[in-house]
Amino acid sequence: MWKKILVPLDGSDLAEMALPYAEELANAFKSEVILLHVSEPSESHYKHMHELYVKEVADRIKERFKKVSQVVVSGKPADEIISYADKNKVGLIIMTSHGRSGILSWATGSIANKLLQAATMPVLLVRAAKPKRKVTREVLLNRILLPLDGSEAGEAAVSYIGELMSRLESEVTLLGVVSSGQHIRSVGGLDYISYPPEQMEIFKKEAREYLDGVYRRLKRRKGTVKVIIEVVEGDVGQKILEFAEGKRVDLIAVSSHGHSGIEKWVFGSIANKVVQGSKAPVLMAKALGQKV
Repeated sequence: MWKKILVPLDGSDLAEMALPYAEELANAFKSEVILLHVSEPSESHYKHMHELYVKEVADRIKERFKKVSQVVVSGKPADEIISYADKNKVGLIIMTSHGRSGILSWATGSIANKLLQAATMPVLLVRAAKPKRKVTREVLLNRILLPLDGSEAGEAAVSYIGELMSRLESEVTLLGVVSSGQHIRSVGGLDYISYPPEQMEIFKKEAREYLDGVYRRLKRRKGTVKVIIEVVEGDVGQKILEFAEGKRVDLIAVSSHGHSGIEKWVFGSIANKVVQGSKAPVLMAKALGQKV
């Protein structure tokens, strides 16, 4: 599935926190791992040092990977990462939420955010918690959370998670979140109307029936597979994050779109709330047919 995995590096310890995840997935899928450094125009005189850095990282990790390549290009980081990934048929990009800029609040316009918006392939974003945090193999991708809303667009991550769970023998929880009401425009502005209890029960039943269908599809895959179904009610983004933290999941897999349809990925969407608020890595998969 992922013959090539791209890991952008900028010379920081934070950026290298993506490497253990690349190792886990590359070994599972027998992938080539490409270490990419983008030398910005203002740093062109340091390009040789950047090449030495990427080579040092490649030499340091090559015994743990089937195949490692290193590349240094010049330009704007987000643009060059996307361009390289597209031209070289990269299947997955793995990167941390922060690099040299340090641990700051998530900012629209950051390199990671641009990749999530523009990359056509899945992006695995690893939360950078603090410098030199040690990540051991035992904590990687054992428990996966897959929130689904019942739409075809919202299933963009299902096939990827199906492959992951069969190769890594991960436990996967299918999560349905039923909104407890809706916003209605009124003369006074925007009112929130709660659904009656009987309507909520219908919604929950429909959500569970849909998740049962996804469950059956995943259970047909080879390997030791454990799939759990959960249906909760409340604010969708908040409930996904609360569930992930409470269950200490190792990965949240989300589609960039769901019921809202195929539109430009925008700040404030459910996917963005999950990316911003999750302490666990997030795998973002583009909805089929989405234009970037």
